[in-house]
Amino acid sequence: MKIVVCVKQVPDTTEVKVDEKTGTLIREGVPSIINPFDQFAMEEGVRLQGLLTEGDDKPELIALSMGPPQARTEIMKCLALGADRGILVKTGVQLLDSAITGQALQKAIEQDGSPDVIFCGKQSIDSEGMQTPFRLAKALDLPVVTDVVGLSLGDGKAVAEREIGGGAREVVELQMPCVIAATRGLNEPHYPKLPDIMKAKKKEIKQIDIVELGVDLSAPMTEIVKLEAVAERGQARMMQGSTREMVEELVGLLKEEDKVI
Repeated sequence: MKIVVCVKQVPDTTEVKVDEKTGTLIREGVPSIINPFDQFAMEEGVRLQGLLTEGDDKPELIALSMGPPQARTEIMKCLALGADRGILVKTGVQLLDSAITGQALQKAIEQDGSPDVIFCGKQSIDSEGMQTPFRLAKALDLPVVTDVVGLSLGDGKAVAEREIGGGAREVVELQMPCVIAATRGLNEPHYPKLPDIMKAKKKEIKQIDIVELGVDLSAPMTEIVKLEAVAERGQARMMQGSTREMVEELVGLLKEEDKVI
C-alpha cells in the first residue's frame, strides 16, 4: 500500500499580523509551521502505516509539499514523524491559488506513481480557501471526503466519519484510491523523538521545480484581496438571580451597552 500526505508550510498564526494598509499577512520574520490540519493528516498516515504493517510488508508513507525551497523544513518534520520519503514541488516565493496547487500536486503524484489513499488537511490557516482537497480529487478523478474525524480502511474501501455541523456526523464509504481531508478530532498528533529526528536527515527528499511538471503558471488565478483581523469579543458575564431578574438585566445590557434593541 502507498499513502501520500499533502502538507503545507504556513506562518505561525500565533505570531503573524495583518498589514493594515495592504490587508495582507506580514510573513517576514514569522516562523513557519506545518499547517495544523495537515498535522492531523500526517498523524493518520503514520497510524495507518503501523496498523496495516504485516511482517515485512509495510505501507510506504510519502510526504508531499508545494512551496518555496524553505518548505523542505516541514517535509523534514514529516520524515521525523514517520514518513519514508518526501517530495517538494518548488514554487519560489509566489503565492499560488488552489487551482494551480491542485494541478501541481496531481502531476507530482502521477509522476511518482498511483497511491492507495491521499491525505490532506481540510483547509490551510493562511488562506482558508478549503478548495485544494476537492480540486486535487477532481484532477485525479478520485472520490473525496472532508471534515473527517474517523477513518477505517479495508477491502479496497475507506469508511469515513465526518462532521456536518450542529454536532451531527455522517458516515461515508468511498472506493479506494481516494482523497481524505482531515480535521481536528481525527487523532492527536505526536511529537517526534530525537532518534527519529536524526534518522530523518538520511531520508530522501526529491525536489521538482513546478515548471518541470508542465503547470501553466500564466493562467488566471484567484487572489486574496484583503485580510482583516477578527475583532476581539467582549468578556462573558455571568448573571444571577431569578429568571425574571436575569432577563431584565440582559435586556438592559442589550439596550444600553450593545445598543442592538
